Amino acid sequence: MRVETEIKKWGNSLALRVTGAMAELPRFEPGTRVTVDIDNEGFVVRRAAGSLRSFRFPQSESALLAGMTAENAHADLLANPRGRELGL
Repeated sequence: MRVETEIKKWGNSLALRVTGAMAELPRFEPGTRVTVDIDNEGFVVRRAAGSLRSFRFPQSESALLAGMTAENAHADLLANPRGRELGL
């Protein structure tokens, strides 16, 4: 199947809306992971073979902050904002 459409301006980028059969036939929906093969003629969009690995921090925020108190956080060593820094 071939669909003719138009590339439009979207902010500082170009955009191609995925509508109708372009979304229905390959079962694309919001959040679908895809790969894009690019050459001098254009590009081909395909459903990604596997899920993309997302970055995971080795520790959670709560684990990093466990046991932190006002006394051991060293907040007293922070700079004190003055004048224009406070909007005065």
